[in-house]
Amino acid sequence: MALQSFEVNNVKCGGCANTLKKALKEDFGEVEVNLEVMPRVITLDIDDTKIDTLKSKLRTLGYPLVTDELSTFENIQTKAKSFVSYAIGKLDS
Repeated sequence: MALQSFEVNNVKCGGCANTLKKALKEDFGEVEVNLEVMPRVITLDIDDTKIDTLKSKLRTLGYPLVTDELSTFENIQTKAKSFVSYAIGKLDS
């Protein structure tokens, strides 16, 4: 495993960061979310064989990687999911 960073879309605030940290912890351990840069960056210790799993999980949460090529429908769908994740993250914080 190696410490790697990924640029993520739709992360707006601490609520989004909380959602990401909680949702990814079980599968990937501790996740750092940098809210000081745009696009936002997550950093975690991950094996290259798990990157596709990470991409899938991020899309499910509404926070796809910047490098993901999404259709217009998928883009709208991930933004809607990220809004719900944001609201849940705000309630949990």
